[in-house]
Amino acid sequence: MTTLQTTIDATPASEDRPPAAHAVSAKTWLAVIGATMGAFMAVLNIQIVNASLADIQGGIGAGIDDGGWISTSYLIAEIVVIPLSGWLAQVFSVRVYLLTNAVLFLVFSAACALAQDLPQMIALRAVQGFTGGVLIPMAFTLIITLLPKAKQPIGLAMFAISATFAPAIGPTIGGYLTENFGWEYIFYVNVVPGAIMIGMLFFSLEARPMNLSLLRDGDWAGIITMAIGLAALQTVLEEGNKDDWFGSPFIVRLAVIAAVALTLFLAIELTAQKPLLNLRILFRRNFGFGVLANFLLGVSLYGSVYVLPVYLSRIQGYNSEQIGMVLAWTGLPQLVLIPLVPRLMKRFDPRLVIGIGFVLFGGSNFMNIYMTNDYAADQLFWPNVIRALGQALVFAPLSSVATAGMEAENAGSASALFNMMRNLGGAIGIAALQTLLTKREQYHSNVLMQSVSMFEQATRTRLDQLTQYFISHGVIDRVDAAHRAYVAIGKVIQKQAFILGFSDTFYLLGISQIVALIAALILTKPDRIDAGGGAH
Repeated sequence: MTTLQTTIDATPASEDRPPAAHAVSAKTWLAVIGATMGAFMAVLNIQIVNASLADIQGGIGAGIDDGGWISTSYLIAEIVVIPLSGWLAQVFSVRVYLLTNAVLFLVFSAACALAQDLPQMIALRAVQGFTGGVLIPMAFTLIITLLPKAKQPIGLAMFAISATFAPAIGPTIGGYLTENFGWEYIFYVNVVPGAIMIGMLFFSLEARPMNLSLLRDGDWAGIITMAIGLAALQTVLEEGNKDDWFGSPFIVRLAVIAAVALTLFLAIELTAQKPLLNLRILFRRNFGFGVLANFLLGVSLYGSVYVLPVYLSRIQGYNSEQIGMVLAWTGLPQLVLIPLVPRLMKRFDPRLVIGIGFVLFGGSNFMNIYMTNDYAADQLFWPNVIRALGQALVFAPLSSVATAGMEAENAGSASALFNMMRNLGGAIGIAALQTLLTKREQYHSNVLMQSVSMFEQATRTRLDQLTQYFISHGVIDRVDAAHRAYVAIGKVIQKQAFILGFSDTFYLLGISQIVALIAALILTKPDRIDAGGGAH
C-alpha cells in the first residue's frame, strides 16, 4: 500500500501526548501555506478562463463549439492527475514533485497568453491542467499529514479558500482583467503569487531521496484504466450537451469506453496487492458519506458558478465585469467567515456546523426558484451572501470529519478521492444543468405558446400594438411590421421560457444540497477532532 509517510517529514499527533506535541514549526506552516496557495491558483484558473472564454475564442480565432476544448482539455488533464499525485509524490519525493509542477504550472500559464491558434491553446491548457491538478490534492495531503489533529481544522480552513472561495471569486477577477486589460492577463495573473508560492515551498519542504524503483512495481493496469476512463468520462460530460448526448456516435463511443475502463479500474483496485488507490476506505462510514456529501457540494458549488453567469449574460445582458461584480458576493463573505470556522468546530459539534452550512447553501438556491424578467443583481444579492455563508461553513468541518483517524499510509488515497469526487461532482452537475436548462426551456416554451393563440383577444391586441409600434418607428410595409410583431412576441416567450428554465436549475441545485445534508447527518462524531481541537 502506498504511503506519503516516507516522503513527508510528518509526525502524527496522538491524544496521549502533552500539549507541546501539538506545536507546529514555522517551516511546516510555510509549506502548508505555500501548498494551499498553489491549490487556490489551480482552482481559480478554471473559473477565470471560463468567465473569459468568449474573449479567448475571439482572440485566437476559435469557433464557439471548438473553443469549448480550451476548458475541456484542462479539466481532462486535471481529473486524471489528481488520483496519481499521491503515488507520483512517492516516486519523485514531495519536494521535487510539488516544486516541479508548481514551476511548470506558471510557465504554461504564461505560455497560454502567447497562444496563436486553437491547437496551441488546447495543448498548452492540457499541460497546464496536468501540472495544476497536482497542486490541489498535494495541498490537502500536506495538511492531513504534516499537521497534528489539533491544527488540521486551521489548515483545512485555509484549503477551503481554494475549494469554495476560488470558484466564487474567479469570474470576478476574470471579468475585470478581460474588460480592462485583455484576456491575456488572466494567464499572467498567476505569475507573482506563483513565484511567492514556489519560494515558500523551496525553503520549507525537506529534501528526500527519490524512489524510482516504485515505477517498476506501480499499479500500471489501474493507472491506464483510470486515465482512459476518467478522460473519456470528462469529455462526455463536457461535450455531451453540445453534441446531443447519445445522439452523437462520438459521445456514445466515449461513454462505452468510460464505462468499461472505470469498471475494470474498480475491479483492479479492489483486488490488487498494491493498488494505486485504496478504495476500501470508502467503506468507512465517515469517509464514504463524507465523500458523498463532498461530491454533492461540488455539484452545487460548480453548478451555481456555471448557471449564474449564463443567466446574467443571456437574460440580463451583463458583460464579464458586471457578472463578476454580482458573483463577488458569493465569495467575499467567505473571507470573513472561513477563518472563524476552526473556532466554531471547537465550540460546537462539527456535524452541526456542516448541517447548518448545507441548509444555508440549499436555501440560497431555493431563494432563486421564482425568477422573473427583473431578477438581476439586486435580487441576487441576499441569495449570494447566504450561499457564501453556507459554503464557508461546510468544507473545513466536512473534510475534518471525513478524514478523522485516517492513517498516514492512506493519506494519499483519501486526498485523491476526496478532491477528485468534488471535481467530478462539478462536472456531472454542470452537464446535468446544461441538459435540464435545454429541456425545461423547450417545455416552458411549448406551455407558453399554447396560451398565445390568435383566438385570444389579448394576443390580437398585443400584435396590433406591436405592429403600430414598428410602423411608427419607420417600417412602411404593414405586412413587414406585422411579421416583426410576431417575431417580437416569439422572443418574449423564449426569454420567459429561459427564465423559468433557470428557476428549475436552482431547484435541482437545492435538492442536491438536501441530499448532501442527509449524508452529513449520517456522519458519526469523531472524538479525535474534539480532543485535538482543545474541547476538553
